[in-house]
Amino acid sequence: MELILFVINQQPYLQTMHGAPHSVEAGGSGMTIEELSSVLQMQEEILQFSSFTNADAWELGNLIVAEAAKRGAAVLVRIRLNNGYTVFQYGMDGTNLYHEQWLTRKENTVRLTEKSSLRMYMDLRERGESLADRFLDEKEYAACGGGFPIRVEEVGVIGTIAITGLDHVSEHDLLVKCISKYLHVAEVPRIRAM
Repeated sequence: MELILFVINQQPYLQTMHGAPHSVEAGGSGMTIEELSSVLQMQEEILQFSSFTNADAWELGNLIVAEAAKRGAAVLVRIRLNNGYTVFQYGMDGTNLYHEQWLTRKENTVRLTEKSSLRMYMDLRERGESLADRFLDEKEYAACGGGFPIRVEEVGVIGTIAITGLDHVSEHDLLVKCISKYLHVAEVPRIRAM
């Protein structure tokens, strides 16, 4: 199943590959934010690692960088363990310290919530809340796509994979696509920006 998420005037809309766009808001004829959050949760449940080593970080990180290069995007990618150790980082030409600060905020969100930063964004939208409503400083946390948890089966979340340099839904989708490819998982519902 492939879904396309796009935003018009800060209103999220969702479209299947063969259907008309529908408002993501509850009560509309399309998918609700709650349903979209369920898709994001499903991605996280499907995309789990049996183990995760530094070699995995190197291979996955390079896969993400190569996919971004194919898209002509200048991105910064980082894979960091929860203990703070960075096992992979690459900044393409055009990225800088500003991008690195965005990555840190996304990583903080994933590390705290143990879910993708796009799912946090949807959770806040669903409840009409902001980061401040959850006592989180916007200088330290980000509620937008681009951060994904590294979840090891029967262990839990051990780190984050983060990217910045695209729109936040495209960042999330690029991560999902590359993690799916790396894990050889063909059937993962995807949400793509339009």
